[in-house]
Amino acid sequence: MTDYAKTVRLHRRLAILRHLEAIPEYTGNAAILQDVLRGLGLPSSRDQVITELAWLKEQGFVTYNAEADFLVVTATARGVDIARGVATHPEIQRPSPKA
Repeated sequence: MTDYAKTVRLHRRLAILRHLEAIPEYTGNAAILQDVLRGLGLPSSRDQVITELAWLKEQGFVTYNAEADFLVVTATARGVDIARGVATHPEIQRPSPKA
């Protein structure tokens, strides 16, 4: 993986968590997340979004039911902490300070 691809992956993970943190009940769906990422200059295929969601779930940052026809994702308290910059993870871009 190139340095650029790794950087995009780190930013994609943060963007997903930040979007979930900003919406009611910290819950959204994969299709909207794909649109959000595109709007942030991080165009992502459905497979890329699903892959990142699976990774975030393995780390305990989101939850979802993989058996459902429509993938609805919810940020966990850990995921919200990452999105807010209260906690960090080496495989997720750290948010910029809000100033």
